[in-house]
Amino acid sequence: MFTYAYGFPRLGKLKEYKKYTEQFWKGMISEKHLVSGMEEIETDRISLYKTFIDSFPLGEFTYYDNILDTAFIFGVYKFSGLRDYYEYARGKHALKLKKYFSTNYHYLVPHLNKRTNLKLSWSKPLSYFNTFFSFKDNPVFCIGPYTFLKLSNLETGFEESLDKLCHEYKILFDKLYTKGIGYLHLEDPAFVLDTTEREIRMVKKYYLKMLSTKMKVNLFTYYEGVPYLNKIYDLPLSGIGLDFVSTDENMRTIRKYGFPKDKTLFCGIINGKNPKRANIISKVKTINEITGSAHISYNKIALSNSCPLFHLPVTLENEHRMRRDIRNKLSFAKEKLYELQLIRKVFEKNTKEARKWSQGAETEEISTASKKFDTLSLDKKEFTKRKMLHDKLFGLPLFPTTTIGSFPQDAQLRKIRLDFKKRRISSKDYDKYIRNKIKDLIDTQEKHGLDVLVHGEFERTDMVEFFAQKLDGFITTDNGWVISYGTRVYRPPIIHAPIKRNKPITIKEITFAQKIAHKPVKGIFTGPVTIIAWSYNLRKEPVYKVAFELSRALNKEAMELVKNNINFIQIDEPAIKEYAPLRGRKRNLYFSWAVRSFNLTAKLPKKVQIHTHMCYSEFSDIIKWILKMNFDVITIEAAREEANIINSFRNIKMTKQIGPGVWDIHSKYPANRKTMENVISTAIKVFGKDKVWINPDCGLKTRGWPEVNISLSRMVKVAKDYRKRYA
Repeated sequence: MFTYAYGFPRLGKLKEYKKYTEQFWKGMISEKHLVSGMEEIETDRISLYKTFIDSFPLGEFTYYDNILDTAFIFGVYKFSGLRDYYEYARGKHALKLKKYFSTNYHYLVPHLNKRTNLKLSWSKPLSYFNTFFSFKDNPVFCIGPYTFLKLSNLETGFEESLDKLCHEYKILFDKLYTKGIGYLHLEDPAFVLDTTEREIRMVKKYYLKMLSTKMKVNLFTYYEGVPYLNKIYDLPLSGIGLDFVSTDENMRTIRKYGFPKDKTLFCGIINGKNPKRANIISKVKTINEITGSAHISYNKIALSNSCPLFHLPVTLENEHRMRRDIRNKLSFAKEKLYELQLIRKVFEKNTKEARKWSQGAETEEISTASKKFDTLSLDKKEFTKRKMLHDKLFGLPLFPTTTIGSFPQDAQLRKIRLDFKKRRISSKDYDKYIRNKIKDLIDTQEKHGLDVLVHGEFERTDMVEFFAQKLDGFITTDNGWVISYGTRVYRPPIIHAPIKRNKPITIKEITFAQKIAHKPVKGIFTGPVTIIAWSYNLRKEPVYKVAFELSRALNKEAMELVKNNINFIQIDEPAIKEYAPLRGRKRNLYFSWAVRSFNLTAKLPKKVQIHTHMCYSEFSDIIKWILKMNFDVITIEAAREEANIINSFRNIKMTKQIGPGVWDIHSKYPANRKTMENVISTAIKVFGKDKVWINPDCGLKTRGWPEVNISLSRMVKVAKDYRKRYA
């Protein structure tokens, strides 16, 4: 039995990845210095692997995203240096961002059109052995062709593309083999999705051709069970990696069909998504059950993580102020490597360390809940009546303009917040600084002519962490950073106890903004599903019970805002689609409690106009659930993909209003008039002129003031032009 780990975070212990990349973007360092810095990070990352683990893949490291890298490797885009590479991430060629399966990591969506020539192009996998890595015993990392195509935007036929791509993969495998590399680590998590019989036949047909190579290939799946696992057994693979944490499906398949004796089983036994400390003794029992059911010997077992470890912070060693009772329940990425080592030691009859580590750890249980919930949805007519009331109360113009919430946060603001946290400045001085920032922003928005204002969220570090710090039941970290996309990082809070609101969260700043504003100000807070999705949950209770607790706490906050004359409430739920189960049979249960939790939060007087914001979502398959949600206006991302997302709403009678984002705030360019007009005109055709709002795609926290001012000015000018046109 040996240990094998993959997906260790590339961020670096002190966020060096973020620092080097952003310095390069700002022109502060050269490409040579960027590469040198990244090689240092990768050397440290590999050193950690080697300290704890028997084997691990090489080639996982990426300068932005591995799906983007795969597109370059196989000629979807031409690689000609890192400056051009980043144009596809945040420049003129910026690709759409989308959540990676049901996680909070975002990948860039490649676009394959009829002119795309799938051909091995960029030799990234070989570069590991052409630079400073001299060892070749480790497998080389690749994203699998089925997953790559499933995550891409295809204009061509799927089968045709899979055929071509598998041919190019075989060429890559053969090239690697001639360099003396014997193993490949192939990640194909799309194998866990709902799959048709035709797709299964397709995979077997083209993978058989791809695998007709001397290279030994280990296939890794994760986040769910593989519904047709026994059919994958027939492929000439050296090993198969399976998730035994998130589901019992793989275990059930092995009980029924066993496991091939000629393949290594990479047992995903350590949780790669949740930092719950593993009960090592319990994990050993599970391994024994797997080997007994699979009828394979221990030397054909590799102890591994259930999915990539990049969903976790680097190490607990950076948390110096955390409560000991909470710390003893946790395990970050480095500690997960140690847990794998401990399991192996138990099999070597060394149990002392394992028993000590397991004190305070709880046995992980796989949820089998099947109950569905009343969503508390309203009749469509209620929204029409509410719109008439709101039109009378607020008198907003056609095509009202607003923003999503946050505004630029510069180094000075972050320093002031840190000084307040470290008690280097008084509460009085901090509040005065934040009030001045809010006052300046209200003035700016009113000068631009926006119709519904926001307070800017200058007091908020993050849209989830801020609320976790104000609610009972959460604990937050000092350095528990995780990459969301590119260099965008966040610190997931940790849910460890019942959630309650025992003090105001947003009241002080939002009511101050409304008092000094001449136009309505939105009260904005993050919704219950997104807070849970972007947090780590240590609780034993079913997740829906935690969500309902959170809904009641947030509703108290909303009701207090209403009592303070805040008549526009925005509940942000960008994660409601992406947090959904990957398999269709589980989604009705999920959406029933997710929509109910939103509606419990939004249980407000009729005079209140309720907004919600959802970004990065594809809505076509969840429209029926969105229509059950109690909101008046939904804002979505639309600019980056040229308004295509609006097509999701074409075949329904939308009684609610919508703000399709007209400015892609994830690129480095100001709003473009042509893009704005395309989005607005498309929305008018689908929804009618009286239901369309005008706003950016998302919050403006990461943007600079020059582009914000230019973009808001252009946005308001376009809105006024459309008002004249449709008056």
